[in-house]
Amino acid sequence: MNIYVANLHYRLNDEDLHQIFSDFGEVTSAKVIKDHETGRSRGFGFVEMPNQEEGAKAMDSLNGSEIEGKQLMVNEARPKQPNNNFKGGGGNNRGGGGYGSRDRRY
Repeated sequence: MNIYVANLHYRLNDEDLHQIFSDFGEVTSAKVIKDHETGRSRGFGFVEMPNQEEGAKAMDSLNGSEIEGKQLMVNEARPKQPNNNFKGGGGNNRGGGGYGSRDRRY
């Protein structure tokens, strides 16, 4: 089970997240997501637990709980969606307008 954890305190690291969830069962991975430029926590992370029941119990128990003064939001992670922002291609549909437009008579 892949679990999304939000509203993490910026001081928490991967090991802290692993420890919090390991109280409920086996944790195969725990990752706090960090900003690529600053290396600082972005305030959320993901935890993988192989046992569905243990993962569900962890989510129920930890959602809304306070860790380091922050109230956690814990949900089952949604599958990553493909990035549809890339339009690609080219084509010959060239836009008009701008200076020196052919339609304008001087």
